[in-house]
Amino acid sequence: MKILKHIPNAFTLSNLGLGVLSIVCSMNHEVLWASTFIALATIPDFLDGLIARLLKVSSDVGKDLDSLADLVSFGVAPSIMIFSLQMQYNTGWIHYVALIIPIFAALRLAKYNNDERQDVEFYGLTTTVTALWLSSWPFLIEYDRHIPETVFVSQYLFLAIPILASILMVANFRMFSLKLKNLKWKDNQLQYIFIILCLGHLALFGFFGVTLIIFTYIILSLIRNFAE
Repeated sequence: MKILKHIPNAFTLSNLGLGVLSIVCSMNHEVLWASTFIALATIPDFLDGLIARLLKVSSDVGKDLDSLADLVSFGVAPSIMIFSLQMQYNTGWIHYVALIIPIFAALRLAKYNNDERQDVEFYGLTTTVTALWLSSWPFLIEYDRHIPETVFVSQYLFLAIPILASILMVANFRMFSLKLKNLKWKDNQLQYIFIILCLGHLALFGFFGVTLIIFTYIILSLIRNFAE
């Protein structure tokens, strides 16, 4: 049992390690690799909690460790990635705005750890989802062929996106759970609709589909909140 209780923590530390690798890549201006490591960090972040529940070895230490890892991988790492990206495009003082992301990520994680309402559903965009969205930015600049590169490197966008991401993390609106209760359509209509829309966004728009997925998630959550 002593060995089992460390397995989820090993995944959490893998998440942290990938976040650190992302920061190192950003410092070397390798933003595509930095983005890749952020995206990869979401995998152990998902698995650590799942494994802890399956093995019934959840602990306060694991919860705190998870928050610390998330702050690095999904708060600090995206911030440094965007900072490095803006340095390449000489955005002047605007690149410092990206440094607010880990501040609001810390606030979001602290709220989550002390909010009993967020046991199943979430209030505000999670740090993981926010970081996954931000990590698609360098890939949009490099590979998107539908929208001119000048749009994605606009100073207005570099100013607006970090501020918007920070606000969404601490916003007090309820987001529906992405977990399926079972496999029945009747019990998971919203989740299945969202999955179908996600596949459509990615198939039609590629990396830009990640941004569309985030806003689809927000819009569907708002619709659900007003409908109830």
